[in-house]
Amino acid sequence: MTEAIVVGGGLAGIAAAVAVAQAGLQTLHVAPKGAPDRRTSALMLPSVAYLEAAGLIGDPADLGTALTQIRIIDATGRLIRSPETLFDSSEAGLPAFGWNFANVRLLAEFEAAKAKLGNIETVDSTVVDIERVADGWRLSLGNGDTCTAPFLVGSDGKKSFIRSAAGFRSRESGFTQAALVADLELARPLVGASVEFHYPQGPFTLVPAGGTRANLVWIDDREALRALQAEGSDALRAAVLSKSQHLFGDIRLLTPAHMFLLSTLSVPEAGHDGVVLAGEAAHAFPPIGAQGLNLGLRDVADLAAALKETNRSEADWARKASERYSQRRAADLVRTGGVVDTLFRSLLSDLLPAQAARAGGLWALKLLPPLRKQAFGLGMGSR
Repeated sequence: MTEAIVVGGGLAGIAAAVAVAQAGLQTLHVAPKGAPDRRTSALMLPSVAYLEAAGLIGDPADLGTALTQIRIIDATGRLIRSPETLFDSSEAGLPAFGWNFANVRLLAEFEAAKAKLGNIETVDSTVVDIERVADGWRLSLGNGDTCTAPFLVGSDGKKSFIRSAAGFRSRESGFTQAALVADLELARPLVGASVEFHYPQGPFTLVPAGGTRANLVWIDDREALRALQAEGSDALRAAVLSKSQHLFGDIRLLTPAHMFLLSTLSVPEAGHDGVVLAGEAAHAFPPIGAQGLNLGLRDVADLAAALKETNRSEADWARKASERYSQRRAADLVRTGGVVDTLFRSLLSDLLPAQAARAGGLWALKLLPPLRKQAFGLGMGSR
């Protein structure tokens, strides 16, 4: 008998399916195959530690590039500007803040870990309908099959069908900005430093990807980015050189650039009535501070803990597990979502008080080691 259904084929969805199966539940993973995810994920040490403990990855050095420094450069040109700020992991007594991984490599590792579990079945299909029934939730799949389980996990992305069909309320707002991502080769390597140039329309970030390679995450006005893409690769390369202030010498584009629209999404509760939401089904925000997948993996860790705390011999165990999960996630979702949204909006704001507050905050982080240490913990998602 299927005890849990996990919907979602992305990294958070696979990690959730593995966590549920490792908790001892007979699990069905509904995971429609999509296009390869050519992006990268900067995962902080707590996330990496969870992945290692869960058996989802081996040695992170075999998969990714260590992130040992974070360098912030105010390139806004505004009246009130922030100081250049450098955070070094050695200050916190850490070998690195985290690791930068290619998503395709993480996906392969996660799938390999899932394949070792004997109590999980995977179906390559979509969900077209769900309904509440006496013994749980019945899902109708795109391949014509139906399946029923008392416990349901929706990790099916920002446009989550599970979230809307199961009656979760959500709040979403869009931005006029978009994120442009590409892989680059630099003349001078980043040597473990993630470099963020803060511009009026958003950050322009170079993340080390090993050797002289770097991953670009450029947030700017979506129409400006579209126009730049339309001009071709030479114009894009020239713009990247200008935005990076020529600090790393010549730059070559290794992959086509892809654009992603930005929005925020939040839910007042992440679980109820035997259903839980994980990953972007529960939260989404601009890629500031590398919080996206890190927050999703904290979802998965709390899902595993909630199931461990639940006595499944009780008739309403699924409802209790979903409520425990929601309680565990509440504070982290509010805190992280609020911080990221505030940081992003403060960067975009033309109001002098907002600029002064942002500049003052970075000066404080630069000059006060105790405050900087607190920022390390918040940024890495330590709890």
